[in-house]
Amino acid sequence: MAGLSNKLIFSNSIKGRGTACNPANRFDKIEYLAEVISEETDEKAETIFYEDASRSIIAYNDSPDISFEASINPYRGCEHGCVYCYARPFHNYLGLSAGLDFETKIFVKKNAARLLESELSAANWHPTPLALCGVTDPYQPIERKLKITRACLEVLARFRNPVNIITKNELICRDIDLLTELNRFRAVSVCISIATLDADLAGIMEPRASRPHRRLDAVRKLAEAGIPVGVLVSPVIPGLTDHEIPSLLEEIKRAGAGYAGYITLRLPFGIKTIFESWLNQNFPDRKEKILNRIREMHNGKLYDSAFKSRMRGEGHYAEYISNLFHVAARKAGLDNPSPELSVSSFRRNRSGQMTLFDFYGKNF
Repeated sequence: MAGLSNKLIFSNSIKGRGTACNPANRFDKIEYLAEVISEETDEKAETIFYEDASRSIIAYNDSPDISFEASINPYRGCEHGCVYCYARPFHNYLGLSAGLDFETKIFVKKNAARLLESELSAANWHPTPLALCGVTDPYQPIERKLKITRACLEVLARFRNPVNIITKNELICRDIDLLTELNRFRAVSVCISIATLDADLAGIMEPRASRPHRRLDAVRKLAEAGIPVGVLVSPVIPGLTDHEIPSLLEEIKRAGAGYAGYITLRLPFGIKTIFESWLNQNFPDRKEKILNRIREMHNGKLYDSAFKSRMRGEGHYAEYISNLFHVAARKAGLDNPSPELSVSSFRRNRSGQMTLFDFYGKNF
């Protein structure tokens, strides 16, 4: 059946994808309703890559609960397909859905390194730590081929501009050589994101991200290389993953991480629909318990956009998670601050010439 509505009825799943649904773009007034399919299918949703025509690469924010002011994102959309990803609604600005579109229609910034070199060379650039991943993961699968993130790291290493990297992909270990060079000038830190140690849960929740044990291996390799590395336990999903916090922090410490933090689940805009559909598909018996605990932490709503509380929640259950995390982190020796990066070694490109970055494989 087809018609006009503001409700989603698409509920099937596609193997290897976080969601099969495409909630309506919140900026559109009309939604097309597809026929309901309730079972998992063998249908494949191929990923399509588009060239992003951005003319700048450094983005700025002034949010009081975000630890960085400037960031770079080589990709828009993310093939990891994490069902809970807070970045999904950003695809609405491209005229696309936060659902399946977000993980199958990826925009790549082929000129990211060239743009970054230009902006760091500008006379008005004041050296500041950059976050490599303010929105989507810089080490998603296509990075193995395109090496756009690596090209950006080459620029950062040459300028000695500090960078903090957040990822859930072991592919970051490929670039240990560049991270080591940056670390000579206290210009790098890495945060690996891990939500669960349960490989089966991770497989349906984060279908194309590195499995938890591989992320722990990445922590171990980075620590052995002397790279400052911590872990972001994110997202903590009340009623689903919060009980893992103590054991997860113990494993993180054993892997060699120096610090840890956490963020609770965020469900802005269309992610609420996607997440509820995912719970229906995978945890129907626990769905109401999980949703009720989320509501308890956000004044009866599934999401509260207020600064500070949007990251941690409020109320008794939020306090329980906070206490559980901080006690476990202290016991594990992970209650340390993230390293302070230095801009003192920054050097501007004085050659007057742009470095050429050649990207192979036009048919990406």
